[in-house]
Amino acid sequence: MAVYTKISFSQMDEILTKFDIGELIEIIGIQEGVENSNYKIITDKDNFILTIYEKRVKENDLPYFINLMKHLNSSGICCPKPIYDNSGREIQRISNKNSLLISFLHGKSLKNIQPKHCYEVGKNLAHLHLEGIKFSQNRKNDLGYNSWLPLLESFSKYQDISEFYNPKELEDMIADTVINWPIGLPKGQIHADLFPNNVFFVDDKLTGIIDFYFACTDILAYDIAVCINSWCFNDNNELMKDRAESILFGYNQIRELSKEERNNLLTLTKGASIRFFLTRLHDWYNTPSDAYVVKLNPKEYLDKMLFFNKLNDLELN
Repeated sequence: MAVYTKISFSQMDEILTKFDIGELIEIIGIQEGVENSNYKIITDKDNFILTIYEKRVKENDLPYFINLMKHLNSSGICCPKPIYDNSGREIQRISNKNSLLISFLHGKSLKNIQPKHCYEVGKNLAHLHLEGIKFSQNRKNDLGYNSWLPLLESFSKYQDISEFYNPKELEDMIADTVINWPIGLPKGQIHADLFPNNVFFVDDKLTGIIDFYFACTDILAYDIAVCINSWCFNDNNELMKDRAESILFGYNQIRELSKEERNNLLTLTKGASIRFFLTRLHDWYNTPSDAYVVKLNPKEYLDKMLFFNKLNDLELN
């Protein structure tokens, strides 16, 4: 989450006249994340989250995101519920941009990740996948493996790019990953961005999964690869195998991975590190200087790419 588009109390107060959710008390900008503008909306009846969609979210994709959240929420997945206004509409226009009001989920993202939390993530991710299979809409992964080399090429115009990587070495690494990308693994609806700041806990139990705006139809095990990248490294960027094994154990309690999915997990995990390095690099160069957001350093995921590239196997139980 982040804040790029500013909204005043009076603007929000006017928007809430279309809803039956109480009188506005306070609006609070949320700094975490990098994609859309987000605010906590406090009324005399309840709390809500307002998301204002910025450039990366395409208007044509909004029905997929909204309907997926509605489907998962109604299926018992701990995710936000889109809020209708009094005329039955979900999308509102703010500063000439689309926006959505959603329910507020209680809990906090973790600072001290333990294997027991990773078990919860794996178990809930498997539930999400099984319920997502029942969802009838599909969306292509715009940041899938076919997008990586063109995105890498787009950075060649920056004079200081060599500070982040050796262009030829990285191009070869990405090309090799793309060539060896697994075909035929089980697909369905995936979150594709299940980082710790998108997951809430209360008393070590997972209570919320948020930010579905990279969700898409892709390889289910790729979601696990994203989680290994984002949940299973310590502050020194070292892989903590006990965390990764806890994710897999939790996941397998609900949906057991096939042998082929396990055999391709290293390639998927390296691919996830490539994806987040490239998009962080894009944001590093393209985030407005006046945006209320902390830019994330791409080097963290460059180091993970290089680490996974040296392995022959993840060697996880």
